[in-house]
Amino acid sequence: MLTTIDRADIEKYIGFEPEATEWHTIDQSQINAFADCTLDHQFIHVDPEKAKDTMFGGTIAHGFLSLSMLSHFAEQYSVIIDGFYMGVNYGFDKVRFVSPVAVNSRIRARAKILDIEKKKEGQYQIKTEVTIEIEGSKRPALVCEWISRQMVS
Repeated sequence: MLTTIDRADIEKYIGFEPEATEWHTIDQSQINAFADCTLDHQFIHVDPEKAKDTMFGGTIAHGFLSLSMLSHFAEQYSVIIDGFYMGVNYGFDKVRFVSPVAVNSRIRARAKILDIEKKKEGQYQIKTEVTIEIEGSKRPALVCEWISRQMVS
């Protein structure tokens, strides 16, 4: 759930950890569509028969597919500054792909706001640590530090 914060309260939200997002199932059709978009058709992603004979025992999602799901999950965990009218992706300070996401696995995101900094009038930079969890696994799919910019009026 999005959390709207007043500019005067920004400091209170450093370290804020919203609730985990809802679960999302990564199925073979989503993996195939991602392969088509990125032109990455490596067999471990798109060939269930051949992938059965690998250490993964079946197809796995592209690491970048798991990373791209941050945009979806951010709609559930983000903080937005009062007056928000637009957000842009600024990049990452760190991304680590910890565990593969097997086909038909369910993933969700946990987030922690690491920093909110006013960059100039009407523009704030937010650094968020995001962990993509795999249901039933002790190890996450990925951990990253994502930087975004919010434009506010």
